[in-house]
Amino acid sequence: MLEGLKKWFNKLLGREAKPDAEDEKAKLKDAVQQEVEAESKPAEEAKKAADAAKAEAESSEPNIEESSTQEVEKVADKPKIGYIHMSGCTGDGMSLTENYDILSTLLTDMVDIVYGTTLVDLWEMPEMDLALVEGSVCLQDEHSVKELMEVREKSGLVCAFGSCAMTGCFTRYARGGQLAQPKHESFVPISDLIKVDCAIPGCPASPEIIAKVVVALINGDMDYLQPMLDMAACNLACGCDLQTNVVSKALCTGCGTCVLACPTRALEMVEGRPSHNKNRCIKCGACTTHCPRTWFPAEQIKKDLGL
Repeated sequence: MLEGLKKWFNKLLGREAKPDAEDEKAKLKDAVQQEVEAESKPAEEAKKAADAAKAEAESSEPNIEESSTQEVEKVADKPKIGYIHMSGCTGDGMSLTENYDILSTLLTDMVDIVYGTTLVDLWEMPEMDLALVEGSVCLQDEHSVKELMEVREKSGLVCAFGSCAMTGCFTRYARGGQLAQPKHESFVPISDLIKVDCAIPGCPASPEIIAKVVVALINGDMDYLQPMLDMAACNLACGCDLQTNVVSKALCTGCGTCVLACPTRALEMVEGRPSHNKNRCIKCGACTTHCPRTWFPAEQIKKDLGL
């Protein structure tokens, strides 16, 4: 009773008892602790989920011995490639080295260069999966003829690497008397002497097509390689062949691809059709191989139409 009157009197005088400071601190501390716990709960749950995912990934990783075995098998499966140089300017070999971005990977991780005059210190020609033959072959050069025959014998695939090997290119203009071999006067495509499996066209062949052909070979991509296989039997070399086999047969659509492909500007478009300048033509065959109508199945169309 007395305590109640005391509280009422103090309230009347404006001297109501204030809560103790220690109690206020304790309440504030509890509130802060509850807020911190509420904020840290999602973080703890995320950490637990991350730890569980890490443990699952570690359990699914192969052991070191298994990884090493797979790597050895991968390296052992690299195709063996040889580079053989005949009569030419070495432009295709230089074009190969322009694959700067993938050259190291291509030569170390993807293929095994086992033979080459300037690439491998080896005299005896080994067995090869693919032989890249650059340059035409001189009929008066017994060593080159013999080497080419050996290439065919020891290679799974022989590729005519560039226009000189494929069509003879500018070496067809040789008539002898030139330095340093004046007796060398007859140069022909390698397909005149041996069976060629595929061809990479160009004077020189572009770095991109060289890399893509090798990668397609490694991956067994025959759809990409099919045009190269078809070109192996091609011996059409100049704009005259294009005029005879495409333009004169009304197959030309005037797309201008042959003109863009010619490295010496021996072709120009006149009234919507290619016109050939014989004085500039080096018989590289780029116009024929790039023309979309060169491979036009005219015989099949005639058969289907009963002509």
